[in-house]
Amino acid sequence: MIYFRGCMSRERVKKISDATEELLKRAKVDYRILDNEGCCGSVLLRTGFQEDALEIIKETFKNLKGEKVLVSCAGCYRTFKEDYPEVLGETLDVIHTSHLFLELIKQEKLTLSLDEKEVTYHDPCHLGRHMGEYETPRQVIKAYAKLVEMERNQEKARCCGAGGGVRSAFPELSSEIARMRMDDAKSTGAQSLVTCCPFCVHNLESVQEGYIKSSDTVAEGKQGSMNIMDLSQFLLERIKVEED
Repeated sequence: MIYFRGCMSRERVKKISDATEELLKRAKVDYRILDNEGCCGSVLLRTGFQEDALEIIKETFKNLKGEKVLVSCAGCYRTFKEDYPEVLGETLDVIHTSHLFLELIKQEKLTLSLDEKEVTYHDPCHLGRHMGEYETPRQVIKAYAKLVEMERNQEKARCCGAGGGVRSAFPELSSEIARMRMDDAKSTGAQSLVTCCPFCVHNLESVQEGYIKSSDTVAEGKQGSMNIMDLSQFLLERIKVEED
């Protein structure tokens, strides 16, 4: 199996790929990563650069063809699962980390501890609305923590603000959307926010520092910093608690 880390986890949010690899090693999963790992092409496709995307997609497909592919990124998952067959007429055997983690837990290959702390879950657009995958991440979380839902969840979940090139083209709008999503999360009273997309983690984290320091936040009495993490980080944290 190839673990395709994706651009964001590989370059900017390395703690996600690091946590995923640690879990794979602990569960004794046979995998490898590509030294020349490229891009899935998702961002170029979403922003209208079809010809450029096709060049990248063809090259990436050559490196993944015939392999089982594990991905951390919801965008990579949607692109490999739906766009590659449409663009190339080719399919990839792809699995998202949330699916593999649930399998490993059911097989008792990961030993974790139950934590009664409240956790809320943010549905990434690509994994949720685009692929209809809502329950698998929640099953993983519910096994080890108390899940409290935001009012806007599943198909009605608010976007994190990073997708579709919005963060690059309209950074102020992206930040405002992320702040609204943080309001949704903080209103649950949960201490942690878990999601399954490095873009969501990165964008929500990027607004949090300014968010908790703002005078409006203090004046409104909103709680401070939340622990924003990928599902892989959530599981690894639970393992470390068990070991302690």
